[in-house]
Amino acid sequence: MIHKVLIANRGEIALRILRACKEMGIKSVSVYSEADAQSLPVQLADEAICIGAASAAQSYLKSDRLLSAAELVGADAIHPGYGFLSENSSFAEQCEACHMKFIGPSSETIRLMGDKIVARKIAHKVGLPTIPGSEGALSDEKKGLELANAIGYPVIIKAAGGGGGKGMRTVYNAATFTKTFCTARMEAEKAFGNGAVYIEKYLEEPHHIEFQILADSHGHVIHVGERDCSLQRNYQKLIEEAPSTFLSSSLREKMGKAAVKLAEKCGYEGVGTVEFLVDKKRNFYFIEMNTRLQVEHTVTEEAMGIDLVQWQLRIANGEKLTVRQKDIRSAGHAIECRINAEDPEKDFLPCPGHIEFYHEPGGPGVRIDSHAYSGYTIPPYYDSMIGKLIAMGSTRDEAIARMSRALNEYLIGGIQTTIPLCKKIMLDPVYRAGGVTTHFMKNFLQRTDGNKTKQRRKK
Repeated sequence: MIHKVLIANRGEIALRILRACKEMGIKSVSVYSEADAQSLPVQLADEAICIGAASAAQSYLKSDRLLSAAELVGADAIHPGYGFLSENSSFAEQCEACHMKFIGPSSETIRLMGDKIVARKIAHKVGLPTIPGSEGALSDEKKGLELANAIGYPVIIKAAGGGGGKGMRTVYNAATFTKTFCTARMEAEKAFGNGAVYIEKYLEEPHHIEFQILADSHGHVIHVGERDCSLQRNYQKLIEEAPSTFLSSSLREKMGKAAVKLAEKCGYEGVGTVEFLVDKKRNFYFIEMNTRLQVEHTVTEEAMGIDLVQWQLRIANGEKLTVRQKDIRSAGHAIECRINAEDPEKDFLPCPGHIEFYHEPGGPGVRIDSHAYSGYTIPPYYDSMIGKLIAMGSTRDEAIARMSRALNEYLIGGIQTTIPLCKKIMLDPVYRAGGVTTHFMKNFLQRTDGNKTKQRRKK
């Protein structure tokens, strides 16, 4: 049994894991960099230990320091959260070698599914449709150009060893292919230490749909519904919903079964996510599997009424799933807005700094996961997320109304945030009508910028 968990992360996800541990009677240990000494997880954990300088490369990405800290405090498990080392198979393998429970799938599963090219091959073997593209990594831009010409433009170049929009470039014609290919390779190498890239046919205005997977160590695998994560900017998700209004009941069942089949094939254990793109004709294609807790797991928790982090801990303890596929039912509609310290008016420029005033929304159907507070200084060394605001309603319209109300109550002074942008999106007629594809933000910004220009001309 797990008695003490070292949380190898920071910010709101560290706080989320800490809370689950406390509710289950498990001791929690928060690690922190010098820049995070005053963070909320450090203040609320049972124990806290500094692991290095502000830079993530000198703290949260130092596997030897994390393992030393775990041994020093007597932890018997490590929860990686998301980002940092959460999908690093070498770190998971080190935990296994040290007889430290890595709360997630095995190092071998992470290695297999973390390579998108290998994951595509596994998906193909179990009958999941994949987007037409290269069979493996492409190191030669000439071969890449030949393939792109054969597939037909536009095509998308993707990093084989990572995600989050890094190493990902869209090419619309042969003239720009070589330059774009080289840029994607360099970015992938810098971001992931792996310059391997592959090519896929670029789908015009698809829906990005994720299925949440739960799998125990006794062979039981289920999905916990889907999320629509189409509202993105430069492949970075901004707003998520669960369930998707685009899927029919039959398509939802078909995609859910496909996600479970893939998880079974790779011997998955714990919480994971299978991601698909769905085109206008409702054809779906596997794109990747995330072998960790997702940032947006919270919207699924609210929509489906299930605590995914507690299930991670229970599965790590060797418990069997007590829920079956037939038990999974949506409890309503949930919407999540990511609140970032960014200025949307300046191309989403990060805005770290001192929070002079902080007031969280509340009331029925509102959840906020955030590590921020009045007087807290957001450091410039990490991602810009302040928190996640989730609104739940019996219908999508009710969830939108509740989110709009909550956004108006969410007050953060001293820094720029994405709250004003989220307010505008909730009022947008295209969004309210459910017309959200991966191109929504591009079209939305063009519409709103056009309106601003017209208003300036009138003045």
